[in-house]
Amino acid sequence: MAVSHSHRRTHKLQQPNLQWKRVWWPQGKRWVRLKISTKAIKTLETKGIHAMAKEAGLNLNKF
Repeated sequence: MAVSHSHRRTHKLQQPNLQWKRVWWPQGKRWVRLKISTKAIKTLETKGIHAMAKEAGLNLNKF
């Protein structure tokens, strides 16, 4: 809840921090443009795009 100075309470909606990221996909030999969260970008750098796509069940040929 967001509480104002007069103590009026309103629902506060929190959105994920999404970014467009262009990633090189070595198996497909091309760039892939993905809209992912900043946390996923950090995970992408450690795991790699192929492992993350397989874990999420994504087909990178569509992107």
